[in-house]
Amino acid sequence: TGEPSSEPLRTSHLIHKPKPKISASRRLFLKTKLLKKAMIMLENEKQARIADKQRILDERHPTLQLSGLSMQDLQNLCKEIHQKIDKVDEERYDIASKVAINEKEIQNLSQKVFELKGKMKRPNLRKVRVSAGAMLGALLGAKVKESVDFKANLKTVKKEEEKVRKEEVTDWRKNVDAMSGMEGRKKLFDAAQ
Repeated sequence: TGEPSSEPLRTSHLIHKPKPKISASRRLFLKTKLLKKAMIMLENEKQARIADKQRILDERHPTLQLSGLSMQDLQNLCKEIHQKIDKVDEERYDIASKVAINEKEIQNLSQKVFELKGKMKRPNLRKVRVSAGAMLGALLGAKVKESVDFKANLKTVKKEEEKVRKEEVTDWRKNVDAMSGMEGRKKLFDAAQ
């Protein structure tokens, strides 16, 4: 706390950048040399890949000597080649399925990373007006061809019944006395039926 720090003070914003010690023409010359060297290295790497590919193909697929073979030997050779093709196709399928699984896992993990960072981008949603018939069509598929009138299926409440109920219950004390005990419950049960 009271000891001086061993790190030098950083005052880079106060100090101006020193002028480069090499001239612009020298820098340009070095850049062109580096680019030429990189191009040569890329070309050599490409040639090495082509040579490796040709070497591997020669190892796995030697040239066929078909002259002088009998019919039985040709059939056996065709069967061998067919078996090799099947084996390679199985390997290709296995590798393709592993790649698909790994890509799915990478996608899930990257999604989790985005969620953990809290920078999940939600797509902009548009307001869409849909009629009741179209909504049912979307939910139930092609089964519903006619539009459904929701208002027709609603319960109708008769206002006359409400008035009668209000007239019946004028004094709550009389109502409580009348409905107390088992007789009152029996009356409620009978009235509900």
